Amino acid sequence: QVQLVESGGGLVQAGGSLRLSCAASGRTFSMYTMAWFRQAPGKEREFVADISWNGASYADFAEGRFTISRDNAKNTVYLQMNSLKPEDTAVYYCNKRARPLWTWGQGTQVTVSS
Repeated sequence: QVQLVESGGGLVQAGGSLRLSCAASGRTFSMYTMAWFRQAPGKEREFVADISWNGASYADFAEGRFTISRDNAKNTVYLQMNSLKPEDTAVYYCNKRARPLWTWGQGTQVTVSS
């Protein structure tokens, strides 16, 4: 079973930046489209961005502010988040884009103060 470990979250002021990382165990990481999701308090988990061999796609709220990337040699996917807004406050998770999903990691908390 693949294990996912997210890191890089923290407290940042509105307009600031953070870079999240997600390390995945296992040797088949490069085969999959990987994605970032987030879950704000009281809300359902939502898609943020994904990356495959032929490019990346973003949720409307992430377009132009967030950039997803990956390093297959390190089994790691990244999310660079710029121009952060208070509404970006959430726990951020990574996983495969397609079902069946792997077991969720613990996520990394991002808190944006106004």
